[in-house]
Amino acid sequence: MDGYLDPQDTSTSLQQAIDTASKSGGAILQLPKGVFTLERPLILKSNVTLRGAGPATVLKAGPEFLEFEGPFGGHPLITTNGAQNVTIAQLTADQNGDELEGNLPGRLHEYLVDVRHSTNAVVEGVTTRNPYTYSIAVVASSDFCVRNNNTSVTSSGRYDQLDGIHITDSHHGLVEGNTVDQRQGTDGDDGLVAQALGAPVHDVTYRNNDVRGGSHGSGLQLAVGTHEIYNITVDGNRFWGSPDGIKTGYYDDGAAAVRDVAVKNNEFFNLQGPWLNFHGDLENIVVTDNVTCHAGSIMLEDAPGNVLANNGTRC
Repeated sequence: MDGYLDPQDTSTSLQQAIDTASKSGGAILQLPKGVFTLERPLILKSNVTLRGAGPATVLKAGPEFLEFEGPFGGHPLITTNGAQNVTIAQLTADQNGDELEGNLPGRLHEYLVDVRHSTNAVVEGVTTRNPYTYSIAVVASSDFCVRNNNTSVTSSGRYDQLDGIHITDSHHGLVEGNTVDQRQGTDGDDGLVAQALGAPVHDVTYRNNDVRGGSHGSGLQLAVGTHEIYNITVDGNRFWGSPDGIKTGYYDDGAAAVRDVAVKNNEFFNLQGPWLNFHGDLENIVVTDNVTCHAGSIMLEDAPGNVLANNGTRC
């Protein structure tokens, strides 16, 4: 894959390689170190692994990238678009929002790394740069793993709603070992999100992540619409430097329940507001063995099955 100096040629050649690998039953498409400039979104196909050589393998949106839309009218750099058994690994995904003007209609229809309508999808060891959308999103998918990635927001005054790792309408997944820093600039929003917009979000674990939410967001938001969020585990994470820690947010008059959530063994420090703020239709919210320092108060409304125990302050 060396030697593609023309961005159009790079996009076409990489897409042809992905298509060929999928048609042959699947393969690992190994990219070397270097910058691969893309003028079109890459659409990953079933049974294909797109793997770089680490952060020095850079897929970067080129100067004409915004002329071409993804399958859902946005501008993803990479999308799985219904593919099954796929992996995106060991590379840098640069949406080039520092040079391009990403404030276009449909900006939030698709995302920088976009796992969508997929089963058994893995995003691992990916570094994201210069987003004008969510950095890594899992939409309407199941049996997913988002592990050991690095997201950041460095822009100020250009974009809004720049979440780090955003799980929407998906279930049975793991978000583990990621470094999420949405606050190097001022544009960043929530670090981690579970959003039940068109379907429930359930059976998702957030574990051992290091998270700084942006100046407009929180460490982790459970964003509820008309569908429930349930069977969520938040275990062993480090939440710091955000306006607040973990919270529930409601986006519909008929907002559904948040239930069966375990928040345990986490660290919360240097937060401006509450380290936990859960209200609304709650059930079985268990908050235990967390440690705080300069992290504000806790707000947990009374509800059946709620437990608040063994949390302490240690600075």
